[in-house]
Amino acid sequence: MAQFTVRPASVTDARAMAELFAAAAEERTGIATEPPVNVEERTAQFSASIAESIVAVADGQIVGHIHTGVRRYGVGELGMLVDREWRGRGVGSALIQAAIAWARDQGLHKLSLEVFTHNTAGIALYRKCGFVEEGHRVKHYRRANGELWDSLVMGLPLSETSDYPVRPLDS
Repeated sequence: MAQFTVRPASVTDARAMAELFAAAAEERTGIATEPPVNVEERTAQFSASIAESIVAVADGQIVGHIHTGVRRYGVGELGMLVDREWRGRGVGSALIQAAIAWARDQGLHKLSLEVFTHNTAGIALYRKCGFVEEGHRVKHYRRANGELWDSLVMGLPLSETSDYPVRPLDS
């Protein structure tokens, strides 16, 4: 199996990140954005916040990335995607672990994310990494085809002394 590395993103990665984002949008299942994606605009957006992004790279190609949007109240909002061919191969876990370390270095006290309820692999990954469900948004996302999709809000406290309710992981 091919190996990958995880590293902080650089501005030179922004275009490849935008292209991977556009490919994920084409799938119409895992992220809220649907096609068409303006890759130039998305490249500029990724460039502007590149310091908050981490990439997974295999054979010189970006195969996944995670962004931690830092909010002024000490919470990081995660957004992640992994190339279809690299899912289930440890990329997501490695990106999340890198984002957790990065967030702690930034002094954040919590990470939060949203995931579609049909994304069972994503939910299992987040639970494995310690995230717990905090809420359920019912019929929250209107899709281009008119469907209304639910999402889960999940959180992970970063404090060692948190009294946050932790549920056993589904192995």
